[in-house]
Formats: sequence, C-alpha cells, structure tokens
Amino acid sequence: MKHKFLKKTCIISGIIFIIAGLAGSAFIWHMVQFTRTPFSSSTVKVPEPNKIIFHINPGESLLKISKNLEHEKIIKSSLLFQLYTRFTGDAGRLKAGEYTLSASMPPEKILQLIVKGKVKLYKLTIPEGLTIKETAKLVEKADFGTEENFISAARDKKFAKKMGIKADSFEGYLFPETYFFPKNATAKDIIIKMVKRFNIVFTPQWKNRGKEIGLSLHKIVILASIIEKETGDASERPIISSVFHNRLKKGMRLESDPTVIYGIPDFNGNITRKDLRTITPYNTYKIKGFPLGPIANPGKMSLKAALFPAETNYIFFVAKKDTTHKFSKNIREHNRAVRKYQLNH
Repeated sequence: MKHKFLKKTCIISGIIFIIAGLAGSAFIWHMVQFTRTPFSSSTVKVPEPNKIIFHINPGESLLKISKNLEHEKIIKSSLLFQLYTRFTGDAGRLKAGEYTLSASMPPEKILQLIVKGKVKLYKLTIPEGLTIKETAKLVEKADFGTEENFISAARDKKFAKKMGIKADSFEGYLFPETYFFPKNATAKDIIIKMVKRFNIVFTPQWKNRGKEIGLSLHKIVILASIIEKETGDASERPIISSVFHNRLKKGMRLESDPTVIYGIPDFNGNITRKDLRTITPYNTYKIKGFPLGPIANPGKMSLKAALFPAETNYIFFVAKKDTTHKFSKNIREHNRAVRKYQLNH
C-alpha cells in the first residue's frame, strides 16, 4: 500500500514538474515574443504608427516609465516591459531625456535606446567669425538657455583654465561648426564640445608649426581671428595672413579695423577717425604687436592661413568693394589703391 502511494506521489510530482516546465517555457516564449514584436505588429489594432517625443524625467521610476510607454501605445504591456528590464539588469540604467519612439519599434530596441541615452538631438549651427556675444544669441535662439548664461560661462576664467585655455575667456576657441545637442544641454556642455572640436582641428602638427614660426597657440588664434574678420574672399586668406606676418617682422603695427571695432563697446556699425585714435587694448593702430586677445572665433581655413601664410612682400591691403582686396608692397602703391577703390579718384 505504501509502495503504491509513493508511486502515485511521484507521478503527480512529475506531472506538476512537467506542467511547471511547460508554463515556464510558455512564459519565456511569450517574453521573447513581446521583446521582439513591435506594438504595431501585435494583435492589438493601432493606426499607422507615428514617431513621438517621449519624455523621461530625472529620477523617474521603471514603473512610471513603463506605464507611460503603454499609455502612449508604444508597448503592449507595462508589466512585461518591467519584467524584461529587470531580467536584463537594466532597471537602474534608464537615462532621462527626450526620445524619439514609435510603436513600430520592438521593446528590446526601445530599452536599448533608453539605456544608452540616445536622446533626441537638436541642431546648433555656428558660422565662422562670430564673437562670444554673437554666438550666445544663436544659442538662445536655438533654445539652449539664455544669452546671458552663455556669455557668463564663456567668460569664466576658472572654467577656461580648467579646459586648458591660457586666456581669460573662450573667445577664439569656440570652434564654428554644426553641432547636435540634447534639449537639456547647458552652456558649459556646448562650450566643452566646441573646445574639444577646436582641439581636434588644431592638430599636434599645427602646434609644432606654431613653434617653428615663433608664435604661441594663443597668438595664432588671435591672428586667425583677425584674418577671419578681414577676409571677404576665402582664397585671399593666406595672402592677408602674409601681410600681417610681414608687418610683424618689420615691427609695424597691424592696423586692422576689425580689432578696433572689437574694442568699441556697443559699436554702431560706423567706424570713425576718433575710434581709430582711441587707445584700447584692441586698437592695433595705436598698439604694437597683437591685440589683447582674439576678436572672433576663426574657422579651420583661417587657422591654417595664420600658420601657413603665402610668401609675398605685401604690407598693405585695401578693400575693392567686391569682397576682394588690392594688395600693395609700399605706401605709395597703397595710397594709389585707396584713392582708386575707396575715394573713387
């Protein structure tokens, strides 16, 4: 009798074990199907899936995120998404931000995006030759914070020093290019990325070239910023650079109008004789050598031109009013050019 009871118990246990195994297998299969099947492909009828901007706030729980995903009809089951996320060990790795999601994405891809922090990025284009102030206006226009905050960060001496800039501000080192940032990017985030880009563009070979011609990195940036502001036709950059290099070698003043303008607070667009006579740290008609610092943020071609000037004997140039310049080797030629192109004589 006892033997029959044990046998019966073993059979029942076996059946229970098989049922449990089948149930477990069914659950695993169901979980796999869930993770790999987009909501739009499931048995649930949904319209043609559109991409939406899905927000995850800092500190938001897995439960809240999962319920929001289900509410937005991005996933089929909040519970299954939670279980899957915990199973992968990613429950504590979900990153806040804006995500571009769609019901056409399988849950495993959605989780990957959130864990990797692949948030929606917004474009910020900074043209060559802008000052910190002008750059700050574009930053505010792109909705990355206020103009004031950006200027404050860009003129933070301690921040500049921390970033390896041997100057009192980031003027000259905010490399002009098209960037992409998440919505919550701060002024410092933007500056860090721009300076890192500058450091990539300004190669070790260029630094060695600066040493060869006897100019520090900062002086190269200053000169490049002047070249950037003086250039109307890109092909003239190396020639304009040669003029400034030649003047420096001869001990002549740089005499650049853009440097004077940079030193005038609230410049109204009209440079006067008084402006040219007023002594400021940026008036290169009055001071010898370089101005106090860069007057804009130069692009790659102006930096290259500052390092590799054309070989010329020019020491003057005057605008021809067609974006190009007339270059001269002496004051007599220069005066003739001024009369022709500026005074219409």
